[in-house]
Amino acid sequence: MNCPQDERSILGTVVIATAGRDAGRMFVIVGTQGKDALIADGKTRKLEKPKRKNIKHLKATNTVLQTEDLTDKGLRKKLSAMQEENTTNRL
Repeated sequence: MNCPQDERSILGTVVIATAGRDAGRMFVIVGTQGKDALIADGKTRKLEKPKRKNIKHLKATNTVLQTEDLTDKGLRKKLSAMQEENTTNRL
């Protein structure tokens, strides 16, 4: 992922997993832990229990979401809309 390592600058960034069982799925960075990012999608990975993922295995998008006052339901809705938009643009 080509972005600064400063936690505040990457919080809320929408990313696509490029490796592992979640490859191709969209997530939001909700925190960092060392060299890893904590990612959530609101469905399989809730905001209360985010997944720890190596930053090398994430591809950043140009979208940043406000993580304050974000709920799992709201996150699912936003990511679903973005995924649908991304799929529509490919056709």
